[in-house]
Order: sequence, then structure tokens, then C-alpha cells
Amino acid sequence: MTATRIFYDRIDYPDGAILEMVIWSVREPVKGSAHRLKYRLFYGRAGLRLVGYDNERGKGDHRHIENREEAYLFTTPEALVEAFLSDVKALRGET
Repeated sequence: MTATRIFYDRIDYPDGAILEMVIWSVREPVKGSAHRLKYRLFYGRAGLRLVGYDNERGKGDHRHIENREEAYLFTTPEALVEAFLSDVKALRGET
């Protein structure tokens, strides 16, 4: 799969948590998704994902909140990042 990275951001928090967001443009939709973006948004600590949004091949758009996995309705990259950051802030008690 040919992909071009169109967005990247990373925050290393003083408490050891890591937030990393990567979005790529791809030629054809990833199997299970209807758009031409591939993404991986992660918040957690080494070896522990607390919040994650991705569209892994075959699973389509979905999110992980601690131990739960559920479908995510992708609309725009901006809405994706906003939803992810909202979940992270809620988990960090910053709402």
C-alpha cells in the first residue's frame, strides 16, 4: 500500500503518558473503510493503550477505550482528531 503521511503529532506528558496521532492518505480505502485515509491515534503508556482510534485492515473504523472496542463513524479527519482528544481529556480528568 502506497501511503503519504499528511498529519503527525506527539505529546509526551510529564506523568509518562504518550499521545501520538498519525494520518496517512492512501490510494484506495483500507478494507472495511469507505474513505482514503489510514490512521492510528494512540494515548497510553509503554505497553498499555488507554485510548486508540484506528482503521485496521478488515476491521474498519473503530476505537478502543481502555478494554472496550467499538465501531467509530468516520466523517472527517478533523472530527476524528476532535473525538480522540475529547476521549483523552475525559480519561485524564481534563473535561
